[in-house]
Amino acid sequence: MVVKNRIGGRINTSEFCGDQIELGATWIHGIGGSPLHKIAQQTHSLLSDKPWECMDGNSSDQTTITIAEGGFHLDPSIVNPITRLFKNLMDHAQGKNQKNNITERDTTARGDEFLHSFCKKVSTRVGSAGLSIGSFLRGGLDAYWDSSKDQEEFKGCGIWNRKLLEEAIFAMHENTQRTYTSAGDLLNLDYNAESEYQMFPGEEITIAKGYLSIIEYLASALPPGVIQLGRKVTRIQWQPERHEQNGFCSSRPVKLHFCDGSVMHADHVIITVSLGVLKAAIGDDQGMFQPPLPNYKAEAISRLGFGVVNKLFMQLSPTTHHCKDGHHRPKRFPYLQLVFHSPHSEMRHKKIPWWMRRSPTLCPIYKNSSVLLCWFAGEEAKALESLKDEEIINGASDTFSSFLCSGYSYNEVQFSKVLKTKWATDPLFLGSYSYVAVGSSGEDFDTMAEPLPRESTSSPPLQILFAGEATHRTHYSTTHGAYFSGLREANRLLQHYHSLGIYNN
Repeated sequence: MVVKNRIGGRINTSEFCGDQIELGATWIHGIGGSPLHKIAQQTHSLLSDKPWECMDGNSSDQTTITIAEGGFHLDPSIVNPITRLFKNLMDHAQGKNQKNNITERDTTARGDEFLHSFCKKVSTRVGSAGLSIGSFLRGGLDAYWDSSKDQEEFKGCGIWNRKLLEEAIFAMHENTQRTYTSAGDLLNLDYNAESEYQMFPGEEITIAKGYLSIIEYLASALPPGVIQLGRKVTRIQWQPERHEQNGFCSSRPVKLHFCDGSVMHADHVIITVSLGVLKAAIGDDQGMFQPPLPNYKAEAISRLGFGVVNKLFMQLSPTTHHCKDGHHRPKRFPYLQLVFHSPHSEMRHKKIPWWMRRSPTLCPIYKNSSVLLCWFAGEEAKALESLKDEEIINGASDTFSSFLCSGYSYNEVQFSKVLKTKWATDPLFLGSYSYVAVGSSGEDFDTMAEPLPRESTSSPPLQILFAGEATHRTHYSTTHGAYFSGLREANRLLQHYHSLGIYNN
């Protein structure tokens, strides 16, 4: 039986090799209007005397270097057009062109006539079901190639030709998008719902004193003893229909069963477990809920996507900083974008393990840190969880040595210690965060948020309420979405008791 003796859920600030790191939620996604940014300001959590995990170690004075497998340093002239193409396609999918009032004349002026034409064709399919972000992006890349057949000849890099490089750079950005969305395969990420997702304006930042400082501040407002750790709920009994005992209605309709055998009766329960736990619950014959959730609720849970994103922290071995000529390299490790051959390519480096091939970046967690960070999504993220530290150290060393040793004078890139997150196999989470899968829609988030039982029944109202990031239609997958959903359900209960003439102040 797994229980947790900490607060925070998918927020988990920790330490690795003396550095503060985030094992879970990492960023405040946009500081303009974010309630979490406001709390962080109020609690002075944005400043610290100690270093912390800073936006993947990427700062304004940190140069991004793009390297192709084999150690080829790619010139911006080949990288930037594909980066711009990918950004423009995602901007269109997310509706940013409409929100920012970008017109056909604007795209034509930038030389993107092909992009406007392609997106216009796609727009006629918006009403059709089944279009994915993955297929949209690849269609955009094909349109780009069709429009640039007359480009001047590219000399290439070793065994790389222009088209192979462009496709691999595009795939690098796709893999970054996989970590953003948690969709292991972008062919499963719904296109039509993408524009409904809302983002706060302004920069994305990390929290100097750790994300946990926000949680601790919120928890400090609660009376002592209210939060009970180490008590896992194993079953929730509720009453979809009115039950009477000796002619009287049962006063507390919800009964919680705990792992230690104890029970608790309640008028209302707010469920904040992850979508992954709910998916497991509806597939379990025993069932977390008794009686089972109604079909409409279970179907929404089943349709929505819930993926896995893991982080891998690696401490550089001191020997990594020695050059082939014996001199000591500067301590600062570059911010790298990694361009891999396809996992099925005959030209791939055979020592690079398959689970490393879709990691888009490698970077220090802050300037001059010896701790590097890599992101994983989907099947690669799941595979990472089952690997021993020695396997990870060897695989990562082989991978990054093949990228850096030929062009950057490293003898060998070696790691002395690693720490991985394990969100997929943690039974209290079973994944990372939600997304709109092909076949689902934003309406499923609304269904997720709907309390039980429905108002049309005669049983006691608002027995089970649902909160968490997977219950917010426009801010799903984020900490502020989870925060908003908690406020929503608290207000729902307050309004209920106001309507009964209770708590009128």
